Amino acid sequence: MIACGLDFGTSNSAIGIARGDAVALAPLEDDRTLMPSAVFFDYEVHHVRFGSDAISAYVGQTEGRLMRALKTILGSPLIDEKTSLGSRKVPLTEVVGIFVRHLKQKAEIFAGQEITAVVHGRPVRFVDGDDQADARAQAVLETIARESGFKHIVFVPEPIAAAWHYEQTVQGEELVLIADIGGGTSDFSVIRIGPRRRGRVDRTEDILSTAGVRIGGTDFDSALSLAVVMPLLGLGTRLVEKDLPMPNALYHELATWPTINFAYTYKNEREVAALVLEACEPEKVGRLSTVLGKRLGHRIAFAVEDAKIALSAEREAAVALDFIEQELLAEATRAGFEGAIRTRTARLYRTARDCIAAAGLDGAAIDTVFLTGGSSRVPAVRAAIAAAAPAARLASGSDLLSVASGLTQMAGRMA
Repeated sequence: MIACGLDFGTSNSAIGIARGDAVALAPLEDDRTLMPSAVFFDYEVHHVRFGSDAISAYVGQTEGRLMRALKTILGSPLIDEKTSLGSRKVPLTEVVGIFVRHLKQKAEIFAGQEITAVVHGRPVRFVDGDDQADARAQAVLETIARESGFKHIVFVPEPIAAAWHYEQTVQGEELVLIADIGGGTSDFSVIRIGPRRRGRVDRTEDILSTAGVRIGGTDFDSALSLAVVMPLLGLGTRLVEKDLPMPNALYHELATWPTINFAYTYKNEREVAALVLEACEPEKVGRLSTVLGKRLGHRIAFAVEDAKIALSAEREAAVALDFIEQELLAEATRAGFEGAIRTRTARLYRTARDCIAAAGLDGAAIDTVFLTGGSSRVPAVRAAIAAAAPAARLASGSDLLSVASGLTQMAGRMA
């Protein structure tokens, strides 16, 4: 039997196939094994586009609707929502299913046969502090997997899969804190690994604790957008007659990946057009009107995401917004960004610390902190997690593919 390992991520996704010990990640876009988790419904040719092709169609202003950060709906009230696709409304979970089926089809083309068994990654927590909602989120994902054609489904917490991947590289026994900082969630596990343990089928005794929190890269994007971009669109400005602040709900909607499309309503366009006449800074609110009218919310989100990535290496970054107004720029600094996400990085530190404590240990007992996931590159994030085990060695590798690789290696046990 052939099996696959599926890492359906908030920002990016990957899938691998396993025939026993022979494992390989499937090419999803030409020879690339990583695909942006994006779907674009092209209204012009009535075609669904995926990944980089979906993003290119949106940026090229093809008429249609872009959906990104789909995984985050599973742990939120959006799990029951629908989105407008032309003249019809489609459940958001159906959009997730369309994307998962695409990944499965790509893997089957690579394998040359149907695949019915999957080791499916999941965050430690879809929902913070609500076991019932967390169980429901996995149940929805399992239903999607079955409707996509998988018959044998095993769910594995993503940091456990990352630990399997990391274990292939070590030469001796280690007590490791795995920190998987993804697009929508951050997951931790304390696990014993080493060459003598690799061959064991049952690793239950090696997994000392797990913990998770619903914080990830998309939250950092939102914080940066609200701090440096949305003020240029009128966030924080006041209304002349009533001396009240500009309503802020729409800004939060536009700054949050899963809800951007909900901002595009005729009601919002009419209300913002009226607020342009009432605002103390009408030119800023006029930009918001342009964003709504031209459906530019995702363009802003991509520009903010690029700036966030740049701030991992640089102290300053410009958010180019010339698609809204000629020569419009938002200036971002690492210090400002770190201030905007400080409450979130503090929660990451507490979650890592609590995960270590749940294993019956203190930070001094941890040999290595293995960081993975795209958002683990953010300096403030790395520092917060490292503080939970200050004497540990920091290790990283395959930030965007370690979970997929580990899941595929685990799938080899099913094949």
